[in-house]
Amino acid sequence: MPQRTAKQIMAHLDTANQVLIIPHQNPDGDALGSASALAHFLRLRDKMFHTFCASAPVAKYQKHPHLVTINTDVQVWEQEFDTIIVVDSGDLKYAGIKEHLENLPYQPVIINFDHHQTNNQFGHYNLVIPSASSTAEILYWFFRVNGQNITKEMATALLTGLITDTENFTNPGTTAKSLKVAGDLIRRGANYNFLRKWFLKDKPLNSLRLWGVALSRLVANPDYGLVYTSLSLTDFSEHGAEETEAEGIANFLNNTGDGKATLVLREMTNGLVKGSLRTTRADIDVSSLAKALGGGGHRKAAGFTSSASLSEVLAQIWVILEKLGWKE
Repeated sequence: MPQRTAKQIMAHLDTANQVLIIPHQNPDGDALGSASALAHFLRLRDKMFHTFCASAPVAKYQKHPHLVTINTDVQVWEQEFDTIIVVDSGDLKYAGIKEHLENLPYQPVIINFDHHQTNNQFGHYNLVIPSASSTAEILYWFFRVNGQNITKEMATALLTGLITDTENFTNPGTTAKSLKVAGDLIRRGANYNFLRKWFLKDKPLNSLRLWGVALSRLVANPDYGLVYTSLSLTDFSEHGAEETEAEGIANFLNNTGDGKATLVLREMTNGLVKGSLRTTRADIDVSSLAKALGGGGHRKAAGFTSSASLSEVLAQIWVILEKLGWKE
């Protein structure tokens, strides 16, 4: 834990007057849990803050009682903020705020909390720890290093991030440290039973049918050792499923013994295609493929979004894998 940076960030927050908290666009549980924990923390310290996200969280996350409401109104940028905190984003473009910052007539201090190894250190303060399971785990240690009390609300928000990014402590991001953090958060009042049910048990029939479609389309490319599938917007509409119902498919496919890595491609309502990459092999770095497609992540779990079509994205992937030396 880079304690010096953590102390410097806390010292700055002590003097901050107007703070804007930014989870990345298309926010997941780690982004929202981390943003919410910070919001709860700033509220306890009577700090003025707002939130902003370039896209609205899906309904699944809006129903979570410990996650704060995230503002998507661009008019928030008409206010002046001395501090902007970006959580769980490797760069400002992925965060969805690059253009907003470029148009500001002033320069706020940017604080960057993240755990992705492809993070480009865009902040004035960068608390980036790639070995952490999640940004939520980093914030847990940030609060602990600075002697800050973690309330029940903060603990549940942080545990949301850990559960999301470790797939309930089943994927390679799970470590002894992350399990220790989770145990302490539960001791501090985090509602694990609620989160477990929310994350694992609440899978309606339309979600399972969608998974069936994804599994029926599995294809293995023997030339590059990639096992992949795809979901279109039509698939989601035909089964009455939300975008979040596809979460978990990539990690589930990681159980296959075939290939070097797995990929799930899905169309999103904003016109983009999202790709989720996973591998269990020590000699494969899926973040290099994700980065080449404008995304990022970790060696064993990474992702990207693209404005190209599903077929165009696949064509790009074969070219990139050829350059990366994946061809058998």
